[in-house]
Amino acid sequence: MSFYAAFDGLAYALKTQKNAWIHAAITIFVLVLSFLFKLSLQEWIPILIVISLVWIAELLNTALEAMVDIICPETHPLAKIAKDVGAAFVLIAAILAIIIGSIIFIPKILEILF
Repeated sequence: MSFYAAFDGLAYALKTQKNAWIHAAITIFVLVLSFLFKLSLQEWIPILIVISLVWIAELLNTALEAMVDIICPETHPLAKIAKDVGAAFVLIAAILAIIIGSIIFIPKILEILF
């Protein structure tokens, strides 16, 4: 597989998936915040892992939805289940990212405020 194909897949997700734009905006925000707070290496590692995990889940979900649409273009209960479970990948990754981000950033924000 070439890098071109990978970038085509990422471009497709960004062009067609509204949630990919939300993930992109949040990714940029978290990276900027991480630089501003001068995170330690031990703090950067989980941030980068959960950012990657959310993107991996989003891209897998996008691929799964495309495959389901090819295999079953009509509405079918099992196709719905496949798409819903794919969306759950992303939800669980996003919840984990929020929890880890909160553990790292809330104390830093509170330190500035108080």
